[in-house]
Amino acid sequence: MKLLIVIPAYNEEANIKTTVSKLRERRPQYDYVVVNDGSRDGTTAICRKEGFNLVDLPINIGLAGAVQTGMQYGYLQDYDAVLQYDGDGQHEPEYIEALCDAMIKDNADIVIGSRFIEEKKPFTPRMMGSTLIQFLLRLVSGVKLTDPTSGMRLFGKKLIKEFAQNMNYGPEPDTLAYLMRSGAKVVEVPVKMSDRLEGESYLNFTRSIRYMMHMCVSMLIIVWFRRRPGV
Repeated sequence: MKLLIVIPAYNEEANIKTTVSKLRERRPQYDYVVVNDGSRDGTTAICRKEGFNLVDLPINIGLAGAVQTGMQYGYLQDYDAVLQYDGDGQHEPEYIEALCDAMIKDNADIVIGSRFIEEKKPFTPRMMGSTLIQFLLRLVSGVKLTDPTSGMRLFGKKLIKEFAQNMNYGPEPDTLAYLMRSGAKVVEVPVKMSDRLEGESYLNFTRSIRYMMHMCVSMLIIVWFRRRPGV
């Protein structure tokens, strides 16, 4: 499997060097690209100084746009699979093979690294939101996913093309719902994730509430009316 690891990064100057260096040291056989999403800090300078493979977006277009840029890169370079991999140090390189093996074994279109196959979700407001999304996702797609908000996702060749050539494909649970309703096969494999190395997550309390409201509206209403071409 020819694999590309896409690392979207926005204001990750405190984490990006450690994240990419660990990936290169532990899994040097895989190609990667950092998609700098118009960061206002020193993310670009660090990537250039370290010689990281970099796509440097001139403005901030959001996570969906950054991931789609990575998908376009992967499509143009004819990769078999693209792995979305967070730039904040939470994802561990040791689980990459498990995701790739599951995609081949199960003939899956998407493989998600799940924190909660073998462990229970902690009782926190954020995880309560994840449980609600899990319920809505099962309601609209008929598929039970234990960790629908995981950012560690492997996409197969058909979906690389779909993301690269079409709009409205953010790497979010409502997109998973739409793709599963369109015939995509999604499976999960157990992974462990570390805490963010430095800095604060983009999803603070206020943004988390907005995110939840958007996901609920999208999955309960919009997903039902989106065109379903078949994946």
